[in-house]
Amino acid sequence: MERAREHVSTGEPEGPAQRPEAAGTALELLVHGVGGATPEEMLGDPRTVRITGDETAAVYRRADDADAEGDGLPDADTERRPDDHRTGPVREAYVWCNLTSGNGARALWLLLLPFMVVNLAHWMRPTTRGRTRTVRLYGLLVRLTGLTLTVLLVAAACEVALDLTAWQCAGTRACAQEHSWLGFLSPATSGDSWWSRPGRRLALAGLVPAALTGLLWYLSHRTWSAYESQQPMSRRAEPDEETGRTGLGRPGFWYGRRLVARLRAAHTAAGFLTVAAAVGTSAARYDRAPGGPAVLDTLARLLDAILVVGAVVVLWVVCRRGRSENRLDQELDQTLVRWLPIGSIVLFALTLVYAGWSRPGWHSAGRLPGDMTFGCITLVQCLLVVVLGVVARILYRTRPDTRTAMRGLAGPAVAMLSCALGGVMSGGVSQRVADWLDGTRDSIPGPPVLLTWQASVIPALLVVLLGLIGWLARLTWTLRRREMNAVELDYKGEPKDTARTRRIASTRAMAALTDRAPRMVGIISFVTLLLGAGALAGAFATENPPSEAAQGSYAVVQGAAETAQALGSWLIGLGFIVFVTWGRRAYKDPAARRTIGILWDVGTFWPRAAHPFAPPCYAERAVPDLTWRMATWTQSTGGRLVLSGHSQGSVLAAAAAWQLKPSVRKRIALLTYGSPLERLYGRWFPAHFGPAALTSLHREVACWRNLHRRTDPIGGPVRLPGDCGPQVDHEPLGDPLAYGRTERHPLPAPILGHSDYQADPVFAEERAQLLARLKPDVPAPRAQDDDGAGIHRGS
Repeated sequence: MERAREHVSTGEPEGPAQRPEAAGTALELLVHGVGGATPEEMLGDPRTVRITGDETAAVYRRADDADAEGDGLPDADTERRPDDHRTGPVREAYVWCNLTSGNGARALWLLLLPFMVVNLAHWMRPTTRGRTRTVRLYGLLVRLTGLTLTVLLVAAACEVALDLTAWQCAGTRACAQEHSWLGFLSPATSGDSWWSRPGRRLALAGLVPAALTGLLWYLSHRTWSAYESQQPMSRRAEPDEETGRTGLGRPGFWYGRRLVARLRAAHTAAGFLTVAAAVGTSAARYDRAPGGPAVLDTLARLLDAILVVGAVVVLWVVCRRGRSENRLDQELDQTLVRWLPIGSIVLFALTLVYAGWSRPGWHSAGRLPGDMTFGCITLVQCLLVVVLGVVARILYRTRPDTRTAMRGLAGPAVAMLSCALGGVMSGGVSQRVADWLDGTRDSIPGPPVLLTWQASVIPALLVVLLGLIGWLARLTWTLRRREMNAVELDYKGEPKDTARTRRIASTRAMAALTDRAPRMVGIISFVTLLLGAGALAGAFATENPPSEAAQGSYAVVQGAAETAQALGSWLIGLGFIVFVTWGRRAYKDPAARRTIGILWDVGTFWPRAAHPFAPPCYAERAVPDLTWRMATWTQSTGGRLVLSGHSQGSVLAAAAAWQLKPSVRKRIALLTYGSPLERLYGRWFPAHFGPAALTSLHREVACWRNLHRRTDPIGGPVRLPGDCGPQVDHEPLGDPLAYGRTERHPLPAPILGHSDYQADPVFAEERAQLLARLKPDVPAPRAQDDDGAGIHRGS
């Protein structure tokens, strides 16, 4: 006979009727952290059973605790099992590591690193009070910065395919003869063939950046369907005052389908328009010359006008389309999403036809007009970052907090780093391709001057990085000396072991370096901004050399710049080889793939709100999973539930708790350990994990305890203000558990750092206290949801 099922008429999850014998049960829902874990490791049992979920993310139990009927609920035998069979609550493990480090193809997401970084900048907005328009301006500036990155990437692909390959190399005898695969495009080797005309060469080469744009569109669409299409639970929105002014508790926060679709359409259109401009404007420049055919001159002007209109439409979409979080937005702008990319593709196709028109007197010489393009992109990015810094500072001053990273300037600094990554990747690849095509012959002009200057700033940036590493080394040495005395006081009365003390002190000193990350990022971003401005000035000086009186000093600067450019080019080449090697290794080696997955555990937690081509947000699958599991279990059993999160799992746990209805949230206990909730997320993302948000979480759940160690480089205390702090934060746990050999630890105890918090006896004690503070619901014959709607039973 089938079990009776419940169905909530207002969208609540479906589940079985609450059983009286289940009301006293307790559940611990474990959520692992960065790097992933197996259910066997999390549950401490080699025999585990998947009770719900799929191969990507699922909930597991020990085989002895699994329900024989397979619905994932504890049966009567499980709940009445004597304590000699198990101690503590029934344990479940939510395993989500395959969302970030599953198959090897995801190693290619490293290519999307600039997009991921600029998306992080969107969420680093300072905490503010009011100023809704200023908040919207902040988001707009980040979205515009993301748009410039898309244009920069596609323009770099156009530079490599159109300018360096089809225009310069194929149009030069020495370069074309060296690369036989370009023979059919070169007039020097194939004569006056059909493909040797400059416009047709450009049209053919334009398919390469167009294919790159199509690939980015495909990846964005595919990853949305695979990772972010899971719908959260439908519920009413709560006033921001009740959730500490954080958006994580809003119904539509983890479902950004509409925004991602809009931005994907706009960025795809921007990519195709960039390629169309690169192909079409080169032919239009020739057609607008005096003496050209009137028809082609008219077409050239018409093409320029259409490109301007297309750019304005793309900007309008990016500027006018923000996130909607107060409700679960199921709608799509079908006309916009469908016809904007299609229109750009049609324009691109017409541009190819226009460029392929026969122009007998047209010959390729010099460079394509790319200097102005890359110069404008760099200038616009610098201006956007500066304005973003001003806006962020205004927001920060409305509600200052000394714990906020870089006094509210973390978002602009990270946005600057994303622009720097895009510039280095575009300039470095262009420089390396030019070196590969030309070698040492100097037969082609090479990439635009600005891209060459961008490669030259890499040695200077490495010098700054080496200086910062030296500063960190000196700081670590100073901290270790200070910690040596602290360790001796902590283990007072133990036999002195200098080597043991030094290891513990060194681990603590290294763990403390995490708190210096804001200063590191701030210095690197500021230096990057200065170097970017210097590259612009250097490119301008190269194109406009000084007078004869200043030639002497200019020659010295030019010589140093050329040396830096050559060194930067080779450094980028070396970096590209390392990049490809790591990607190939990650494709074959699961351990390396997991290491790369750690990067995405931190970087792809946030939804894609600034750039649609960023790697997918795994939390848009994980948070609804956890929310549905907790809501259905508490509704079905009325039992006690401890949500136990380690490291990044504690962030997912907090986000899932915010997504629960207030009545369910009050029945949940939260246990976090090795948690970066305040140390990383509270400082870098204060608008969503600041003191007000975390204090509201403490007040809304039934109870919360946080465990941390001084040797942990990631986790730390939550630091809630007032009386809330001691209620949440436990005193730092001892690490190692024993300084020397004891009866309980006859062998030297390891320094655990960020791992294995369950090994400490305090963990079981705190979990037991949380369970004791929870009270199970009294089963009712007829359950009611928060809106007063009845639950109808069915067979």
